[in-house]
Amino acid sequence: MGGSFLLFSYLLFVFASLPSFTVVKADSDLTRPSFTPINRDLYHSSDDLIEQIKSLVHRHPDKLTVETIKAGNKGYTSEITVVTYCQSRKETDDKSKFRILLLIYDLRLVIAGVLDRLFIVFQSFGQHGRELITSELALRILSILSEEQFLPKMDQASLNGTLENVVIKVVPMENLNGRKLVEAGNLCERRNGRGVDLNRNWSVDWGKKEKDYDPYEENPGIAPFSEPETQIMRKLAISFDPHIWVNVHSGMEALFMPYDHKNRTPDGLPSQRMRLLLEELNNVHCHKRCMIGSGGGSVGYLAHGTATDYMHDVVRVPMSFTFEIYGDNTATLKDCFKMFNPVDHTTFKRVLNDWSAAFFTIFKLGPHQIDVHSKAAVSSMDKWVSIDEYFDGYLMGRRNRYGKKMEVLEVGMQEIRTYFRLFLLSSVLLLFMFCSRISKTGRQIVSAIPI
Repeated sequence: MGGSFLLFSYLLFVFASLPSFTVVKADSDLTRPSFTPINRDLYHSSDDLIEQIKSLVHRHPDKLTVETIKAGNKGYTSEITVVTYCQSRKETDDKSKFRILLLIYDLRLVIAGVLDRLFIVFQSFGQHGRELITSELALRILSILSEEQFLPKMDQASLNGTLENVVIKVVPMENLNGRKLVEAGNLCERRNGRGVDLNRNWSVDWGKKEKDYDPYEENPGIAPFSEPETQIMRKLAISFDPHIWVNVHSGMEALFMPYDHKNRTPDGLPSQRMRLLLEELNNVHCHKRCMIGSGGGSVGYLAHGTATDYMHDVVRVPMSFTFEIYGDNTATLKDCFKMFNPVDHTTFKRVLNDWSAAFFTIFKLGPHQIDVHSKAAVSSMDKWVSIDEYFDGYLMGRRNRYGKKMEVLEVGMQEIRTYFRLFLLSSVLLLFMFCSRISKTGRQIVSAIPI
């Protein structure tokens, strides 16, 4: 009897303890994070990264300059930091001539500009907020350009010779507002501060939606260039007139060229040169891991309204690229930080070293791929832009150099544009009236001649 009672008590104790054990296990599952948080030991905050870059510029005013451009509409504002690298900057400013050719073509004022001697590279990082590694690469490249950091196995004297005639424009964080949302905890956010995908807000094939269109991820905005960020980038591209454009992303390892909105690459010699350069980068720096080809033909879906297609089709940049510098295909869809960014120090360092070296290969090989003086890769007719586009880019550059003093000049330029259009219209009308008068006079003379 006593033994039975003891056995019953023991079994009762065991069964009573089971629910408690199950609850504890469930609680531990709930508290375990289902995503990887930002590694603050590897990644700067957005504010700290921009501050680091500005301090870098302050320490090297002979090579680097920085400007912050602000824009806004409908209560939404944004700002973009732009860093320019140029050796012997003051000397170059004096000796380099920017020639403006004004032409009347098809009753439009068009402008062609040729920047003597210099090879211009325009790079944008951080277009999508969740891709933190891209902005870290921008900081790394600028640190190497300023000679505060060095590339393994690269001779500094040779590097300086390579960069002598190169101007490099760097936008380290195009989507600052979207980056802030990521830092606040929305680790999967790629859009800007009001929910627009900046790489769908450009005008080439804007607004077209594929069958797999995701309205959350790929919101193109209410119109092309509806967002202040893309307005700023468009004006920068037009005023800089670069030879090479690189839009840097993460999510996979790839070297893309146009097109994003078509399942093919452009025709002709420029396209062949682009592919040759990408193949060199893949062999030397990507260790043959990178996918090469058009974005639309390689990634598995078409993208409409992208920056790279605009640079190629509208700005006529001879070489326009999109680089995807990292991706972890083992990460779950909700684990966005791990999917788009290295999470350990070894991989983080490898990505920065490999892709920094890739960019310096571009700086070295690019001028040999393109005729800098004539830009023979594209015709001069294709490089013309409208008076509105040129003045917009010109005014932006001047405003950020001289601040509020440029407000008066901007108003004056707007008046000049208006008067010039009126001048064109009146000239056409006068020409029409003159030709009509000549025609009537000719008929009168003919009728007065005796037969």
